[in-house]
Amino acid sequence: MSAKLLTTISALALSASAAAADYSLTILHTNDFHSRFEPISKYDSGCSAEDNDAGKCFGGSARLVTAIADARARSNNSILVDGGDQFQGSLFYTYYKGKLAAEMMNKLGYDGMTVGNHEFDDGPEVLRGFMDAVDFPVLMSNADVSREELLKDKLAKSTVIERGGEKLGLIGLTPHDTHELASPGPNITFTDPVDAVQGEVDRLTEMGVNKIIVLSHSGYMVDQKVAAETTGVDVIVGGHTNTLLSNTNERAQGPYPTMVDDTAIVQAYAYGKFLGELNVTFNDAGEIVSAEGEPVIVDGEVAEDADTKARIAEAAVPLDEIRNKVVAETAASVQGNREVCRIEECEMGNLVADAMLARVKDQGIQIAIANSGGLRASLDAGEVTMGEVLSVLPFQNTLSTFQVSGQTVIDALENGVSQVEEVKGRFPQVAGLTFMWDPSKPAGEGRISNVMVDRGDGYAPIDPAATYGLVSNNYVRGGGDGFKMFRDAENAYDYGPDVADVLAEYLAENAPYKPYTDGRIVRK
Repeated sequence: MSAKLLTTISALALSASAAAADYSLTILHTNDFHSRFEPISKYDSGCSAEDNDAGKCFGGSARLVTAIADARARSNNSILVDGGDQFQGSLFYTYYKGKLAAEMMNKLGYDGMTVGNHEFDDGPEVLRGFMDAVDFPVLMSNADVSREELLKDKLAKSTVIERGGEKLGLIGLTPHDTHELASPGPNITFTDPVDAVQGEVDRLTEMGVNKIIVLSHSGYMVDQKVAAETTGVDVIVGGHTNTLLSNTNERAQGPYPTMVDDTAIVQAYAYGKFLGELNVTFNDAGEIVSAEGEPVIVDGEVAEDADTKARIAEAAVPLDEIRNKVVAETAASVQGNREVCRIEECEMGNLVADAMLARVKDQGIQIAIANSGGLRASLDAGEVTMGEVLSVLPFQNTLSTFQVSGQTVIDALENGVSQVEEVKGRFPQVAGLTFMWDPSKPAGEGRISNVMVDRGDGYAPIDPAATYGLVSNNYVRGGGDGFKMFRDAENAYDYGPDVADVLAEYLAENAPYKPYTDGRIVRK
């Protein structure tokens, strides 16, 4: 045999060996589903059966069954994971808590998920019940749960699964400020996401795992920080900020995937409207050779699985009487889009703040502050059902009234605009006052100016030393979304009516309601 032939054979063998070492994986992912088991409208609220039949609706568990089956058929090696916040957002959660979410996720065949902040909305007990019911690992790396009996032996920081003959490390990540966003209780301490992820990466690497995926409910900006400040993370499947990453959709906030060094970051908006589909190829060292894909829109073109549709209809029966009741009418759609309401005055913010203030104004209350994170949907024009109202305000928060100084109001507004860059839910929607804010100044260092309070006969500058009556919801009054300055308020009463009921009654009294903005919040 000639030397030339031997060289050719050796080269071919090396080429075949290299090719065999490459490992391809399709990562299918969802995030921020928020109990949207039924199809939703383009406004992310409920969608009528007529519109659904006409192909005008999106998402819903029955369509996800088909979309996921189709995506799996496009790949010979795939996993399905979730970026957190399956809980909260519709009457299904109000009625079933985590039980229906567990049933549907098992049916869809998830391989893992991270804990989102809303998984703590009803404390560790409901989360534990959900974890006991699912067939896959639920993860959270950046917290100490050793003092929480319900979770200490159940909630792991990371796990290893096998797929296509290779080991994959999955790490969970939860918002660092979950103690402000939900109700995890006093026994859980949340820790820095970068340190937590790196610690788990190092541990998994020592075990011989070189393909590592972080399931993160920390938001797009934090995900980029984690990618930049850690080593060994290959993919971050995100959530929390409801970010649409895409290479084709004009509303996308970044490319899919967003590459930070060698880490691929993906997120697929929310509510089951998209199914993320990332195709990754690794070399034998576990390094990414290629990462490409695009979220698949789960629209009316995707057929609904008949069995799943029937099961959701069955689960909806106890809810129908409540949500089908028409409570009001709107003259036009009321915009509650989070991308607007979390950075500026919006129609839904004005509506909710006005409704809260109107309810208690005769009690000497002058100012309403609503956290925009509590506004979860828009309203279509025309008849408004109680179900639609509950989609806007799903958290069963109660009306809270209290008294604080003018300086505390200013401090609260400073907190409200302190994380606008991250599109956080603490942005304040207000009534009874106006203010100006300057994003060019550092957060917490004088962004707020020109705060004016409605005195009934006109607006006057707020007096830092005076006492004002405020209304908000019990979540904000208790320090949620960073509003800690309200915890020590005087004459606090946190047990008013459900804010959703207040909104429904206000809409009825002002039907047909005409949405508006009036410049009460000005960006300098």
